[in-house]
Amino acid sequence: MSKVFKTLAVVICANTMCLNYSMAQDGKEPLSGKPPAGTKASVTDFDYQIKYQRAFEAIIWSMPMTAGYGYRRGAVEGAGYKDNDIIYMSGGATPLMETATSNSTTPYIAAFVDLRKSPVILEIPPASAEGSIYGQVTDAWQVTIADIGPSGEDGGKGGKYLFTAPGYDKPIPGGYFHIVSTSNRLFFAFRSIVAPGKTEKDAIAYVKKLRVYDLDQASNPPEQKYIDILKTRIPALPYYDERAFKDIYDVINAEPVREQDKVMMGMLKTLGIEKSKPYNPDEETLKAMRQGAIDAYYYMEHWFDHMPKDKYYWPDRHYASLLMTDENKTFTWVYDDYIDLIPRAVQSFWCTNVPKKLSDDPATQYMMAMADREGNPLQAGKLYKIDIPAKMPVKQFWALTVYDFSNMSFIYSNTNRTTLSSYDLDKMKKNSDGSVTIYVGPKAPGGLESNWIPTVGKRPIPAVRFYGPTQDFNNKTFKLPDFELVN
Repeated sequence: MSKVFKTLAVVICANTMCLNYSMAQDGKEPLSGKPPAGTKASVTDFDYQIKYQRAFEAIIWSMPMTAGYGYRRGAVEGAGYKDNDIIYMSGGATPLMETATSNSTTPYIAAFVDLRKSPVILEIPPASAEGSIYGQVTDAWQVTIADIGPSGEDGGKGGKYLFTAPGYDKPIPGGYFHIVSTSNRLFFAFRSIVAPGKTEKDAIAYVKKLRVYDLDQASNPPEQKYIDILKTRIPALPYYDERAFKDIYDVINAEPVREQDKVMMGMLKTLGIEKSKPYNPDEETLKAMRQGAIDAYYYMEHWFDHMPKDKYYWPDRHYASLLMTDENKTFTWVYDDYIDLIPRAVQSFWCTNVPKKLSDDPATQYMMAMADREGNPLQAGKLYKIDIPAKMPVKQFWALTVYDFSNMSFIYSNTNRTTLSSYDLDKMKKNSDGSVTIYVGPKAPGGLESNWIPTVGKRPIPAVRFYGPTQDFNNKTFKLPDFELVN
């Protein structure tokens, strides 16, 4: 290289160094890539923090799954249940049925099946003057895969349903309503409707025409086992502490992983929850699980205490429908671009076993009293009243049931009365116009015990059920009076 070029290169190099040095001296930095100057992390224990965050989100994500699974767990723990048994109640449910917003006016029937072992057959009797069955078959995520009875595949004519597991590829025999399941485990949840002129005893006899058995037993079905759980405590409510994660573990190990859940499955690994691997969280993880579940519970309570006003059924009343659907009037909350996790969790927090779709003329409607006439949430220890009109917009009957706001289940009391309905009108004191005033609170007004539902100091959330609502209800011509504070 010539002397001239060497000299020029040195000058350029020197100038570049000077330029870089000058820029550094000016304090210039990349425009992104790290937090703003002067900030610092809000936590110091990142391992715990990430576990807590995963735990909180896992509870919100899993709420439909764990709420449904609670019924299976509760039946096994409380009644020694085994797959394909049928459990029922020989009367209206009592507080021993520890579930969210159960009703106590029609007998419940339930069964659980596991399609990993075999396809399962459900035999349904036809609806007749003797009775009828109404209900749903739901998957592990509480999504209804089949309605049963007059509104179902059989149209009230009865018949045999055949349920097969995801990916089942063997030939399907004829003569069945074939339902391809979206999960391995299923929950059958039915009610036996008392027919006109019949009794509850007749409804129970009708229940015992149901059969559940495996496909390979079709030629010679085994004797059906029925378990009456009326006087059995069934602890079926979800857990809101570290035990909730054992339920999550149990379910995901029984089910195929959906594409939409793979991100969450990766997050659950942080908590030591993996398919086909042992469940043994350490103390720090259990602590994070516990707090995450507790906080998720209180977030749900906060949501209900601040329910958006557009959820109210009548704009000038304080009732919300127990069945809060997605925008498609279904209960999946799955849209083209996202899954709406919060309303999905909210629905499962206070209700299980919903229909496949809410029609414009539903078989039942449930109005939950979110506040009194003044717009104040109902409080523990207070006495409230409601005037039920003489002519309610129902084809069948109405019922008022009171739940504990803290867990959405029945309230234990000395009488264990949870409900008053049109079936009880002959026992209640009526007003001069034929209406009836029902009281909700810790003590009954003098002489009105027959018109009272006890709350025993619990914060109440009353539900007014309309069985067979008429068009006056559906088009909102009829408006239910709000609850009023008495004292």
